[in-house]
Amino acid sequence: MRESDDEVIAATQDWLVKAVIGLNLCPFARAVYAGGRLRCAVSRATTPEALLEALAEELRRMAAADEKELETTLLIHPQVLGDFLDYNDFLGVAEALVAELGYEGVLQVASFHPQYRFADTEADDIGNFTNRSPYPTLHLLRESSVGRAVDAHPDTERIYRDNIETLRRLGREGWDRLRIGRPAPGK
Repeated sequence: MRESDDEVIAATQDWLVKAVIGLNLCPFARAVYAGGRLRCAVSRATTPEALLEALAEELRRMAAADEKELETTLLIHPQVLGDFLDYNDFLGVAEALVAELGYEGVLQVASFHPQYRFADTEADDIGNFTNRSPYPTLHLLRESSVGRAVDAHPDTERIYRDNIETLRRLGREGWDRLRIGRPAPGK
């Protein structure tokens, strides 16, 4: 059974609140989310080509929008690039599209995937969960926002190391207890 767009967005927001914000995996996410400057868009693309078209549309939307109203977009695509290696290959195509549209230095694409795996890690390494989302997701960011965040944070290089340590302390059982994208027992 295919989940509705609302269900896909709800599961993604649950992950965002419980993991990204709740575990402080991204110290910059809370303000954007609380300020209502996050757009969650679901693409029903079933091919990489159709996803590329949806990505172009979302990049244009962000570039045209006032940053005070739209700072970042999560383009969630549950029906395409479910295999992480295919998704990872697509990221180069996405970056080329950013340049082709003239948004290099203005917008960038970050990545989240249910099977996310950093190079030189085992598939079940808890550190991979820093980038594991309920569905394949392209995160569109404004370079100006990233610049302000870097300027405001004393040691951005430490964020990655802190995230790995947080997840190692939490462990797989702790991660599973978060019940990301699923209702709490009894609900």
